Amino acid sequence: MTAPQCSPSRAAIITGRYQQRFGIDEIPDVPLPREAVTFAKRLGPAGYRCGFVGKWHLEPNPSCVKWLAKELPMEARKPQPQRRIPLKKILPYAPAAQGFHEYFWGQMQHYRANYALDGRDLKPEGEALVLPDQYRIKVQTRAAVAFIERNYAKPFYLHVGYFRPHTPLEAPKKYLDRFPGPMPERRRYALAMVAAIDDGVGEIMARLRAHGIEEKTLVIFTSDNGAPLKMTKPDSPLTGDAGGWDGSLNDPWLGEKGMLSEGGIRVPMVFAWKGTLPAGKTYAEPVSSLDFAATANALAGLPEDAQLDGVNLIPFLSGVKSGAPHEALYRRFWHQAAVREGRWKYLSAAGIGEFLFDLESDAHEQRNLIADHRDRATALRAKLGKWAAHLQPPGIPAPAEARKLREGPWYRFYFNTPATAARPQSAGTEE
Repeated sequence: MTAPQCSPSRAAIITGRYQQRFGIDEIPDVPLPREAVTFAKRLGPAGYRCGFVGKWHLEPNPSCVKWLAKELPMEARKPQPQRRIPLKKILPYAPAAQGFHEYFWGQMQHYRANYALDGRDLKPEGEALVLPDQYRIKVQTRAAVAFIERNYAKPFYLHVGYFRPHTPLEAPKKYLDRFPGPMPERRRYALAMVAAIDDGVGEIMARLRAHGIEEKTLVIFTSDNGAPLKMTKPDSPLTGDAGGWDGSLNDPWLGEKGMLSEGGIRVPMVFAWKGTLPAGKTYAEPVSSLDFAATANALAGLPEDAQLDGVNLIPFLSGVKSGAPHEALYRRFWHQAAVREGRWKYLSAAGIGEFLFDLESDAHEQRNLIADHRDRATALRAKLGKWAAHLQPPGIPAPAEARKLREGPWYRFYFNTPATAARPQSAGTEE
């Protein structure tokens, strides 16, 4: 992923460009600008029916101080919990405004949709739906299946954003019962939520098979960032720690959500395309969520777009092309910036330190090799600086006062650095 936090990561996924090209480094930097070109804006004019289900989180939210100061200055002056954004200010940044023809947009029990779970049309401009007694993962699966039922006879692009195993953690008994025995309750709930997603993906794949389109459909499964472990994975009460550990693990990678260590940015990724991609193959070269848009662009027969930061992965995954798709992959978040080139990763945490890791070694990020390979680190930092010079705002994060470093305690915990900073805030303000 391009970021260890949901909104910036999702901005890159849906546009195929580094999110900092739109000035999005973290959640408060949204909304995604209206002029951004999304998957849907590319594929819609090419004849695809475009659908969105679930979590969007690219619209304005109460943490967006810069946007609020411009659009709703009176709200910007209020404490964050008291800020209210009217629907008319949100809709210009909603899925429909970013090229999606059909949508069932929402995370928990509140949705806005222009079609119903039974496949009926709703108002073209969308309707507010409240589903208080239905499990959110099941709702999102039903919405995905309904979209397929409405559109299987034509080319389509469907983006399903399951809201899981994100806090607040919740799961029906049927899923919790699959994981008996002693374990942290937060872990049990996370596993139950993942099991619900497994069932949901199974329903989606079954629907593709039923309509005879599995061999015509590329399916990509991934996540948007690593798990928030809260360092010690405290098994706090489910209803008493809304931003706590979500029960997931990042093993064997070091670190967590909010960090540019592998635990914050390396996530599962599965490509499935029956008859085109080999089954059961593990592709070991570094790839990126940036590649999704470039891949879709090529498969839709659209001209290559030099603005896209990713590459078409199908030739690499199918074995037509060899070697690595990317010379280097870059990231920037909070006071951190990183670049990976082959096996080597350079990481700068401003005010904390510099690190050089061999990601193909058994040590991964448990051994800082910068003292042994100073020239390599210098060259990678130069590449990182050249990339960052074209972002909004430009540059690698500069050293900051220790009290401002949200990352400080994490680096002290995982990397044994001497950083001193305030206790880390939650890596997201997701709702």
